[in-house]
Amino acid sequence: MRDTLIANARLLDPATGLDAPGALLIRDGAIADLGPGLAAPEGAETVDAAGACLAPGLVDLRAALGEPGAEHRETIASAAQAAAAGGITTLCVLPDSDPPIDDPALVQFVIRRGEATGSVALLPYGAATRGCAGAEIAEFGLLREAGAIAFTDGARAIGNARTMRLALSYARGFGTFVVQHPEEPSLAAGGAATEGELATRLGLPGIPAEAEAILVERDIALARLTGGHVHFAHVSTAAALARIRAAKAEGLAVTCDTAPPYFDLNETAIGDFRTYAKLSPPLRAESDRQAVVAALADGTIDAIASDHQPRDADDKRLPFAQAAAGGAGLATLLAVTLARVHAGDLTLLQALDLLTARPARLLGLPAGRLAKGAPADLVLFHPDRAWKVEAGRLPGKAQNSPFDGRALEGRVLGTWKAGRRVFGG
Repeated sequence: MRDTLIANARLLDPATGLDAPGALLIRDGAIADLGPGLAAPEGAETVDAAGACLAPGLVDLRAALGEPGAEHRETIASAAQAAAAGGITTLCVLPDSDPPIDDPALVQFVIRRGEATGSVALLPYGAATRGCAGAEIAEFGLLREAGAIAFTDGARAIGNARTMRLALSYARGFGTFVVQHPEEPSLAAGGAATEGELATRLGLPGIPAEAEAILVERDIALARLTGGHVHFAHVSTAAALARIRAAKAEGLAVTCDTAPPYFDLNETAIGDFRTYAKLSPPLRAESDRQAVVAALADGTIDAIASDHQPRDADDKRLPFAQAAAGGAGLATLLAVTLARVHAGDLTLLQALDLLTARPARLLGLPAGRLAKGAPADLVLFHPDRAWKVEAGRLPGKAQNSPFDGRALEGRVLGTWKAGRRVFGG
């Protein structure tokens, strides 16, 4: 592999606070040097960034893939294509596939398939319970040894308190954590939208927003009891965030992420029964959206994840209550996050921190930073270049974007994985 110098860039490294013009040299898949005044070594390829931003590749904490079991929705190859187009170089894969990732061989299968793409590292979660069914604890030790990064039942809440207690205790013993879908199952059962005036007017079965806070409060108590680390995925309500903020102040091992729909959209996006905006958890009231934005700014939220859930046309072309929940999010992750920068809610380094250094730190990965010797996983983007989300024209197989029709600012120009350019150019 030839040396590559990315010149005339705005270097951005949230891990160190770096925001300065300069260049970055890639050698043997790693960052050999960076800073102002770097010249290209003899025989090196030079990429002129023309003032665009160069940052660590994005570390996406949460994505479902169609493969194995639902390749008609998406394959690992098509997800890798979408991830590269979105600047994502590390992708954490949920285990609630078919079959579920509750066997060490499946953990290894996902890791190897990621390596085979050459463009993205796939890091599988292990199922917290066998079959992600919420009853019997999975083999944490064997799954962890095979490479599982943490444990979760994916889009299904671990509803039984005793099972969650055991999961937290076992995860602690193996030096990792449990990711919870924070929605009390009996309150959420059969619901299609956030309970309230809009759902009533549309005649849709509602899910009370309190379903999220109730499970968050229970699991914080279990984290206190066990000393285990609980991570709440796609947090979407002010009430849940208030409880997480208080738990952190208490010093408990509690972390959380959110996803772009919960800080960019509110429940009105489902108007006219728009099934692309049917998500789990459902879109919330405007006051909750504002609370999520505030929690991003004050550090309560530890990461922004794509929450990618591929669906095909047959999943979505149904009456709203029967349509499958979930939205494609890989290609839009960076640009929708940058909308908070353009709105003045976050600085550029704050936004990138939530997409790179902080999720990498949570997982104990050497990714998410610009440093000599670090992997050359990089994204080059123009923060102000405009584009429009158009379902049917997004990279990858999944087109079910809740942002369909949305005008965005922030376009990925290039992505490098282990020093090899995998998008752009």
